[in-house]
Amino acid sequence: MQLVSLVVPCYNEEKTIPLFYAEAAKVIDKIQQNRSVNFEIIFIDDGSKDKSLKEMKILAEHDERVRFVSFSRNFGKEAGIYAGLQYAKGDFVATMDVDLQDPPALLEDMIGILLESDEYDCVATRRSGRKGEPFLRSWFSKKFYSLINRMSKTPVVDGARDFRLMRREMVDSVLELSEYNRFSKGLFSWVGYNIKWIEFENIERAVGKTKWNFWSLFKYAVDGIVGFSTAPLLLSVCVGILFCCAALVGIIIVIARALIFGDPTSGWPSLVCIILLCSGVQLFCTGIVGEYLSKVYMEVKKRPIYIVKETEKGRGKNCD
Repeated sequence: MQLVSLVVPCYNEEKTIPLFYAEAAKVIDKIQQNRSVNFEIIFIDDGSKDKSLKEMKILAEHDERVRFVSFSRNFGKEAGIYAGLQYAKGDFVATMDVDLQDPPALLEDMIGILLESDEYDCVATRRSGRKGEPFLRSWFSKKFYSLINRMSKTPVVDGARDFRLMRREMVDSVLELSEYNRFSKGLFSWVGYNIKWIEFENIERAVGKTKWNFWSLFKYAVDGIVGFSTAPLLLSVCVGILFCCAALVGIIIVIARALIFGDPTSGWPSLVCIILLCSGVQLFCTGIVGEYLSKVYMEVKKRPIYIVKETEKGRGKNCD
């Protein structure tokens, strides 16, 4: 009998975890009535400050299918996904959000696609629209996907969710990418394999507010672009060449004007503006290089992606 693992990262989701479990359990029971598969649900506590871990422990005590991994602090959702994939034992592994924006009901169709055919290695989901999302956030999201697909050779599907079901072979391939700076949507695409996409309407959170504000989404977008494209470095080179050419033309014009009309002392405001502009461009290009350098700096440290404090098996050395 094949095993399906559900990986569910959580951060301060004490009110959402019971709702997710109740919905997922109904779907799982229905699937098990029709197919010969077992399930495990792995909650990843990403250093939550509320009672999320307590809720996970309660569920683990009442349902042997429930497991949990608790981090020593908040390492981020990307680390949570990676940890879940490492701890998952299933022949098929699904990653999904706990806030029910990824409808568990889709699992039945996703499992059916992979069990009934060898054509696909992964069934992934994407939003067909962004109904209910703030206009500005929606606009920036669309521009991000457009920009990264122009700059990177690794395609990232617009509206793609982290909700996907993968065969073990694909999971093992993703786990081989043990880089510290992670952008899962890009990593899932980079490893290849045949992917079947399923669309669904955007669903709002069941409870509470999203942990992703504009600044965190912006940093996530920068991580994605820097992690899968060197185009910004080329852009800084092109900008530098452009300004060098402009400076050369300007020098020729200044010399010609001085020879023809003399050299009156004037135009210092425009000169100040030009200096400020050039300095700004230099800082911008330096910032791009610095961003790539910071990623290299974090990688060469070889720090662990996450630290496990506790699992359903115990604390410390007994965690594994």
